[in-house]
Amino acid sequence: MKTKQRRLPRRVREQQMIDAAVTAFSKGDYHTVRVEEIAEAAGTSKPTVYHYLGSKEGLFTACVRREADRLIQAIRRAVHEPPADAGDDPLRRGIQAFFTYVTENRESWTVLYRRAAVQGEPFAAEATRVRERVMAEIVDLVTTCTRGAPGGTSGHDQRCPDAKDAQLMARIAVSTADAFADWLVEHPEESPDAMAGHVTELAWSHLGEHRAGAAL
Repeated sequence: MKTKQRRLPRRVREQQMIDAAVTAFSKGDYHTVRVEEIAEAAGTSKPTVYHYLGSKEGLFTACVRREADRLIQAIRRAVHEPPADAGDDPLRRGIQAFFTYVTENRESWTVLYRRAAVQGEPFAAEATRVRERVMAEIVDLVTTCTRGAPGGTSGHDQRCPDAKDAQLMARIAVSTADAFADWLVEHPEESPDAMAGHVTELAWSHLGEHRAGAAL
């Protein structure tokens, strides 16, 4: 006698599909990956994938958005849980969390920053939104965690950034981290901590140069 298979909650089933899709899209071009192979890897059917996520485009977009959420949450946890020690640099903590996420979630990084950006619309716009979300998170962590800190942070005397400086630092840090992340993926001997040190030092250095130039 056949036993009736327990029906999984919609949220669980959907996450299984997205898991399978992230793996598939990280290994192949969007146009060559077939929904059938994603469905098979998720233990479901092609019609079920379409029922849950609407289309192949909807599936890919769901992958990008979920992985972006996970990246943002990783940065937030690193900065705020536990609270930063006195003298700790929140920018470095956030960037280190970024690099740690990249090294521990290579498939996710590939979909977020490599596949989405080169597929054209609407995925390029989605990749831009992800970048802006990361940028906003870096701005927030710098301004919030350093507000009122005496004498700057982490040895960077008198460089506690105001709102405008935080925007500049975020753009420098995120742009540099983007480039370094690809290097990190291809050079596993490098550590997230070391890479975060390079990026934050560059960001603080560029901020100092910006301020010096503005004072001339």
